[in-house]
Amino acid sequence: MATDVLRVPLHYYRDPKITEIEESQILRRVPLAIVSSVQVAKAGDYVVRSVLGDSLLVTRDKDGQSHVFLNYCRHRGAMPACGSGSATRFTCPYHAWTYKNDGKLFTVPGSAGFSGMNKADYGLVELPNQERHGFIWAVLSADADIDVDEHLGPLGAELAAIDYASFGYHDHREFTSEVSWKGGLEAFAEGYHFPFVHGDSIIGQSALANTSIHDAYGKHHRMGFPFNWITNVESDPSASWDVRDNMGVIYWIYPNLVLANSNVGVEVIDILPAGSPTRCTVRHSWLARVPAADDATRGGYDMIFNAVHAAVRDEDFVMLPQCGEGVRQGQHDHMIIGRNEIGVQHMIRVFAQELGVALD
Repeated sequence: MATDVLRVPLHYYRDPKITEIEESQILRRVPLAIVSSVQVAKAGDYVVRSVLGDSLLVTRDKDGQSHVFLNYCRHRGAMPACGSGSATRFTCPYHAWTYKNDGKLFTVPGSAGFSGMNKADYGLVELPNQERHGFIWAVLSADADIDVDEHLGPLGAELAAIDYASFGYHDHREFTSEVSWKGGLEAFAEGYHFPFVHGDSIIGQSALANTSIHDAYGKHHRMGFPFNWITNVESDPSASWDVRDNMGVIYWIYPNLVLANSNVGVEVIDILPAGSPTRCTVRHSWLARVPAADDATRGGYDMIFNAVHAAVRDEDFVMLPQCGEGVRQGQHDHMIIGRNEIGVQHMIRVFAQELGVALD
């Protein structure tokens, strides 16, 4: 438990000025995990996703190097790429300017109309990016620097040991919810709500309620939520001592990433603000520890991902918009976070320090 309760002013969640600062000074200035490496595992693979309203094109070139580009043509700004797949070229739908998957401008129809233009100066804008620990990270500001190792600090070694790069990408889904992005993240930092929100699903039935361990790694943290059968491990000589067989291990990677590990895979959940202090986007993907090699395995993974996604979408994010409404309409001046919600307290203290928000 934390040493004391924490009182959090309501404006921490609902002040539009704070949300603007979060986006401009935090979310656009620190490394974000854009996609898992296995989503673009082979040369030529690419995926397009939207992050804070920016269309990003993630590619792997012929030399195996990953890239993160702003998906906007340098001529008039249309989007050369969409969806995902394999391609060595991307052609803008407006005037057919074509780019290689390393970002270089390849062809310009009617090039006589652009005499004096050096094509080398008009490639796609590449964001600062690095590939580390099974993810492709980027900073959303083209003029920024990136150092993922420094960002992760001592947590990097632990993520390296898990070896997410060896996992198999299975699926992802996205949705929008009417709750603060910080409030959404907090749902993955405490087990207090398990029997009430998840009482009819595997989470509520398997996990010990209101019980967890918490380890801070600077701005990040790791939490363990033990399963009911952990109490039998010491007395059962055949029991597994692998931590993933006995508890859900959840990392929060500051500022917006949750990695929820089980003995079969990891849920990758990133949550970002979506245009207002109490609206967020949720991107939920799943990676398997053992990549699927046949249809039967893929079918089994479908069942797993459907179950865990239902818990997130139909349980957590059915309840959380009520919290968003309470934040929008509440006339109390603060929320009180319990000593048993130590992970939530850690998150709030980290953000409050970055934002200059006073806490009691």
